Amino acid sequence: MKNVLFVILLVVGNTLFAQKYAFVDSEYILKNIPAYESANDQLSQLSQKWQGEIEAKFAEVAQLYTNFQTENVFLSNEMKIKREKEIVDKEKSAKQLQKTYFGSEGELFKRRQSLIEPIQDDIFNAITDLATENSYIAVFDKASGMGIMYVEPKSDISDAVLEKLGYKTK
Repeated sequence: MKNVLFVILLVVGNTLFAQKYAFVDSEYILKNIPAYESANDQLSQLSQKWQGEIEAKFAEVAQLYTNFQTENVFLSNEMKIKREKEIVDKEKSAKQLQKTYFGSEGELFKRRQSLIEPIQDDIFNAITDLATENSYIAVFDKASGMGIMYVEPKSDISDAVLEKLGYKTK
């Protein structure tokens, strides 16, 4: 009985030790891909431009409201209603523009998808190829914050991923 248990433990132990794992640092990989940095710069510039447009619209709404408050005493009921409607319409327009640019299906999201998703797909494919070539059963991302406290440097295949993608490592 002891011999059978020993053999089972030996087989299970060898199986566990035969499994190979690897780690990547996705932040490091992305920082070393010029196209990613360029895409991020484009998105940042676009975001700033659109944010400026939206802030200008909201500033216009604020100015209309301030003017309305100071002139309110001198306006007829019809004019008050007309000005209030104008303020509400401008505010709705500004909020709609904000949603158009920054909403969950907005222009920034679409641009990010078109610029960054292909890079991420290439990285994923390179990792998958390396995992298959080297018989890794799992590849973990150190940058994802999943609680990895230590990774043996020789288990980190980030440079191999970059090389597979055709980029030089630092």
